[in-house]
Amino acid sequence: MRIAVLDDDQAQTEFVCQTLSTAGHICHSFSEGRELVKQLRRQTFDLLVLDWNVPDMSGEEVLRWVRQSLSERLPVLFMTSRSRETDIMSILNSGADDYVVKPVTAGILLARVGSLLRRAYQIKPMALKETFDDFEFDLSAKLVSVRGKPVSLTHKEFELALLLFKHLSRPLSRAHILDMIWKQDTDIPSRTMDTHISMLRAKLGLRPENGYRLTPIYGYGYRLERVEKGDE
Repeated sequence: MRIAVLDDDQAQTEFVCQTLSTAGHICHSFSEGRELVKQLRRQTFDLLVLDWNVPDMSGEEVLRWVRQSLSERLPVLFMTSRSRETDIMSILNSGADDYVVKPVTAGILLARVGSLLRRAYQIKPMALKETFDDFEFDLSAKLVSVRGKPVSLTHKEFELALLLFKHLSRPLSRAHILDMIWKQDTDIPSRTMDTHISMLRAKLGLRPENGYRLTPIYGYGYRLERVEKGDE
């Protein structure tokens, strides 16, 4: 999962990012609220971890902007030294999903983040296979079948297809896809992602007549969505 961490305490940020990265998450740190908001307009994140007091735009103001400006429900964990009941009640009533008081141990942080992500995205225990309508993904063999027939995909194509199906109907930024599939490999050609998307559209038949639409979002990224009959 891609997690944005807002905190102007460098030591705290390093602790949080190292803890979450060890658990397999991809962390992006921010020390100023306005910079995080700027990136939220451009990128996709799966979770926000916000401190309260940061320069130029507080965590509370960032939370308010997120709830007013983003169409999808982005989970938010507040992690701050404020421990008064009134503060906790205030920020939860403002739209935060959970709240932890500093200092927090790595174990508690991972437990809270894991719990919040499971609630937000209905994450299930690791399975050997995942099925989306006619599409079956064999996670151990890295194979995908469509209506029982295997389709030959490269490793990257398989991972990209699975990412898109797991986030069905959700716009994914190019930065998010790069993080999750290419691990921020800055050496890949700019057209590599577009080529993979085109190959998936052809190999898996992701077209309206087959019930799916895989479309680019200009200046942002891509979205895979179901298409109901009559909406083609």
